[in-house]
Amino acid sequence: MNISEKKNYERLYFRKLMDKSSSNDRRNVEINVQLYVESFVSKGMKIKHIGIYWPLKNEVDIRSLNDKYPLALPRCERNKELLFCRWDEKQLSKDAEGILSPDSTSKLSSKQISMIFIPCLSVDKNLTRLGYGGGYFDRLRSNKNWKSIPCIGVLTSNCVCNNLLTKADWDIPLSGFITEKEILV
Repeated sequence: MNISEKKNYERLYFRKLMDKSSSNDRRNVEINVQLYVESFVSKGMKIKHIGIYWPLKNEVDIRSLNDKYPLALPRCERNKELLFCRWDEKQLSKDAEGILSPDSTSKLSSKQISMIFIPCLSVDKNLTRLGYGGGYFDRLRSNKNWKSIPCIGVLTSNCVCNNLLTKADWDIPLSGFITEKEILV
């Protein structure tokens, strides 16, 4: 089995686990994300924008951060580029992957983002993230300016892999992850 086949097998396995996560567990992950951001601010750190994601089925919804902090959402472009755009009151539209996102005219630079939270199907002890296979976050983070921004995985604890996930050469480890049971950043 090659790397792509192994990753696809892992995606199927962890997608099923994610689908079994309870709404209570997902809510507790959201609470831990809020606690992490609040601890960041309590240390005197200034928040510019926090990069989050528009949640898909059974992903942890952290959009409530918008109540207190300026947020940015990703926009997938047709050329497989990922932009982070200011999330304001303007209407969202579907990007190249069919996910709701702000218009690219509100694009932010890496200097305008304090941290990024990204959804994970799984993550292992080496902080290797298993995503959906588009490679958007890894391509973004291959740029040294974006790589320096803390990138934290968000998932329920049942999806944390006890073994090592299949890793490709282009996979960039996360800065940490947050579940309902732990904040490992």
